[in-house]
Amino acid sequence: MNSPRAPRRAARLILALSVGLGLGLGAGALAQSTGAVAPRTYAVKDKDGTSLPAYTIPDDTAIFRHPDAEAILYGQRLLNETRRLLPDHVGAAMNCSSCHVMQGKKPLGAPFINTYNSFPQVNPRAGREMTLEERINGCMIRSMNGKKLPADSREMQAMVAYMKWLAQDVPHGARVQIKNGSPIDMDLVPDPARGRAIYGRQCASCHGADGEGRKDARGHIVFPPLWGGESFNIGAGLARTYKAAAFIYDNMPMGVHTDGAWGEGRTLSQQDAVDVAEFFTHMPRPDFPLKDKDWPSGKKPKDARY
Repeated sequence: MNSPRAPRRAARLILALSVGLGLGLGAGALAQSTGAVAPRTYAVKDKDGTSLPAYTIPDDTAIFRHPDAEAILYGQRLLNETRRLLPDHVGAAMNCSSCHVMQGKKPLGAPFINTYNSFPQVNPRAGREMTLEERINGCMIRSMNGKKLPADSREMQAMVAYMKWLAQDVPHGARVQIKNGSPIDMDLVPDPARGRAIYGRQCASCHGADGEGRKDARGHIVFPPLWGGESFNIGAGLARTYKAAAFIYDNMPMGVHTDGAWGEGRTLSQQDAVDVAEFFTHMPRPDFPLKDKDWPSGKKPKDARY
């Protein structure tokens, strides 16, 4: 007979592996994944604007006390090690956490904190309402340049379980008052030649002189490629200049920070971020075969790649 402590031991092993197997997230993220970064608390507003109990970004050790701990931890691993664990579904040298910083916990780093409670929702690019599983698969075929996962697969349901846990029982439709990213002035005119120079000074040491990214000795992703055959395709959100600029402005360069946990030193101005984004987003990258299906209403953003 299995010991009643076996699931908990398995969950701890999964977390240890998740932290130790080359996540490509940097020291700040590793500190977050082990609970070393102090929790931060945010206001919560219901759909009608009513204030609800505050939300605190949870420590991963709390997962062990959850009845669905193994699924949650497996989902977390999949987000951190997407390429390694899902080789048949990921064509790019990318992990979900390459863009969703600190396992989806970082303010201004595309956090997952409101994700579970925001779906289903209308997606303007698709022109219809989408489920959370469909939205995840959108990332699989765009940012991962790969293939969809079956909606009822163990892997898909594990990722959903992690996002549900991260919501921490905030009611559906309510929102934690945390920002996904800063608004970028879309009237800024990009200068790709200037962006190339900024890339060489601020980005190439991690992402490579030719945008090829960095891997460790085991071939695991440390820093993702920003262009080329192993990067995200033209259908990805980060292939758009101003979308990429917002992420750069809030989070890069990763190792430079005077405030906060990750790249929050405001080393780059918004103009810098727009210029470097224009440079690398327009470098060669894979096509997106379904691009003719996007923005059926015709309301295409001005920085769309097609």
